[in-house]
Amino acid sequence: MGQVQPVLRGRDPPAPSLPEPLIEEILVRIATPRDLVRASAACTYFRRLVANDSFLRRYRTLHPSQLLLGILSPAAVGFLQAEAPNPNASVAKAFDRKAVFSLDYLPPCEPSSGDWSPRDARDGRLLIMFLLSEEADFTTLPELVVADPLTRGCTMLPPIPESIVAPFLGADWCVFAENFDAFFDPSGDYEDAPFRVIGWTRHRTLAVAFVYSSHSGTWTAGTRAFWSDLGLHYEYGMTPDDWWLSYAYGCFYWKVPGNNKLLKLDVNRMEFSAVGLPPNHELREVAVAEAGEGRFGIVIRHRDRPEYLRYSIRQNEGEISNEHLMETAIMLPSAGEICNEHLMEATILPPSAYDKCRIVAVAEGYIFLLGYQSLSRRTRGVCTGESSAFYTLEIKTLKVERFCWTRGGLCGRIVPYFGFPPFMSLRRI
Repeated sequence: MGQVQPVLRGRDPPAPSLPEPLIEEILVRIATPRDLVRASAACTYFRRLVANDSFLRRYRTLHPSQLLLGILSPAAVGFLQAEAPNPNASVAKAFDRKAVFSLDYLPPCEPSSGDWSPRDARDGRLLIMFLLSEEADFTTLPELVVADPLTRGCTMLPPIPESIVAPFLGADWCVFAENFDAFFDPSGDYEDAPFRVIGWTRHRTLAVAFVYSSHSGTWTAGTRAFWSDLGLHYEYGMTPDDWWLSYAYGCFYWKVPGNNKLLKLDVNRMEFSAVGLPPNHELREVAVAEAGEGRFGIVIRHRDRPEYLRYSIRQNEGEISNEHLMETAIMLPSAGEICNEHLMEATILPPSAYDKCRIVAVAEGYIFLLGYQSLSRRTRGVCTGESSAFYTLEIKTLKVERFCWTRGGLCGRIVPYFGFPPFMSLRRI
């Protein structure tokens, strides 16, 4: 009679013979979070080392670049995760299973008065603002919450005290509430430290900024500037989503509608100023990004030629207004193809899929673009149509890639979300 062989059950290989500190040194030198995920999947021993908080803090200090996992839109469509063939698609899918972006755990609100709206994301934290409806009575500045979508932890920021607001805005300061907006200050490393939030607003005569620090738990007066002192004029009828911001080297930039200048907020000096543009840029979309080595990358879209972007590198901020510098023309997704020699996705788009494209965000070395069809209506910065797709333009390589599809031509505020896989994410709230 044949001998019965024992059944070998699958199990992890024995722990490596190399010393644990040496293995940590090898793992911490893996260049990208995506490759670290693959390495940690080899065995539970590696995964345990990688998931340790001290290892994660060290790794994220050495490799601060995070993965682009998804986009939060202004409409009620939730989290739009990276889709294949994007290299972050599998990590984004795992993150979406763990994270909660529905915002239903926030304090309830009356639908008639407004709704919670994501305004910014940084280091895994979300900054969420109570966006008042157009019919609401603007008597106070909007409420703000900082939340962690992985843990559902959230912190309600205190209101900006009237004792700070009134001296800056005057007795009729409530007229500024409709144009209030907020964003994180990215100029420091706040992952394991106190974070800062910049709240700003504007009206017919001036712009003003306030600063919140989680270290003190209080707001402080920031700065203000009168449009006339900056050589700017203010156009009415613009929503906060018409003032989407760029960031480079410790400064925020806004293209001022109807003006041939950028509004600049220097976070370190807490000071507003104006930056000139080349002639005839009043009606053009302008984005500012870091191009490395202290240089500025300038991306310009002309409303009369929506199929093109113009990109140039300026050695310093003073060269932004120079109209004679060389520019690179970039063809945007249009008519069913993407005219980019490095991209092999031309068959993904249906024929004549989109007849318009615009810049919708700038973050972490990427320009975010939206391709969409002609629109049926627009309400408070949100355009609605049949379908649309988001694209990323990487500043370093000028490579255009489709990031994800979405339904409805959303052309208002979007919030790009960068992060790490769930097991590499630290608790922040």
